[in-house]
Amino acid sequence: MISTYLQEYADYLKTNERSPMTVAGYTNDISLFIRWYVQNHKRDFDVSALTNTIIREYKQALQQQNARPRTINRRVASLASFGLWAQQAGYVKSGPNPTDGIHPVKQTDSAPRWLDPRDRARLLRTIDDEVNRAMTRFPRMRLLILRDAVMVKVMLYTGLRVSELVNLRLADIILEDSRGYLVVRAGKGSKRRELPLNAEARRAIKTYLQFRPDLPVEMLFIGQNGEGIEKRTAQRAVSRFAAQANLGEISCHVLRHTFAKSLVDRGVTLDKVAMLLGHENLNTTRIYTTPGRSDLEQAVNALDQAGG
Repeated sequence: MISTYLQEYADYLKTNERSPMTVAGYTNDISLFIRWYVQNHKRDFDVSALTNTIIREYKQALQQQNARPRTINRRVASLASFGLWAQQAGYVKSGPNPTDGIHPVKQTDSAPRWLDPRDRARLLRTIDDEVNRAMTRFPRMRLLILRDAVMVKVMLYTGLRVSELVNLRLADIILEDSRGYLVVRAGKGSKRRELPLNAEARRAIKTYLQFRPDLPVEMLFIGQNGEGIEKRTAQRAVSRFAAQANLGEISCHVLRHTFAKSLVDRGVTLDKVAMLLGHENLNTTRIYTTPGRSDLEQAVNALDQAGG
């Protein structure tokens, strides 16, 4: 019965034009809630058990597990959506949402992780060195190394989500003599947007296209057999180059954060950064004005420059 609930709920989200990523995230949150319920109440889950009291208990359990406020709030929001579906589907009586009156956990703004200019430059140097070696010494690996390099650079220079990156098609890339842009057909919330490409991004993509096999495949980035790639392929590329640059473990999302932070530091207005990132709410973009560790270090080091 649980799988039936989840499938019906997933279909409901799709009917309401939620993105595949949102559908996966919400259903996963509900699966985790159901697992917690079964383990702690020692009985099978039924939608009628979705009560305000149970959700408050779940929220408290998450807090005791030291879950991050953002995680707790997201899971409660998923349960609110699940409760709405359950009412509309007739599984529970209509009335207040089971999450009504459950307040979000307060959280202090903390800066996401991004690369400072020095580490960003080191990563780019490492990528270029690896590509140059592949071009002269490893011809068999040349295409894959070049592909990985270009994926990382595109994320650094455009702020694409990894899901948007791997879904790029050849037709989404428009290159002209001195300008170019790429099209994100279905970003978060199924929103389409166009992103301008700077000179470095255009140069990288042009080089890749010169070596990419002319196959009847519409995807821009392809694997060894001409198939489209998955998100983990992009993450492996980021992890490998980051390790070579001695930067530790870096995720694709860190590159997106780095893109946004670099723009904010150069004085680009938040409304422009939000449009480039595909943010609907400007408050989401304001996180990049929150000082990171390196920003705070620079502030403290200013005391030395001022003579203590």
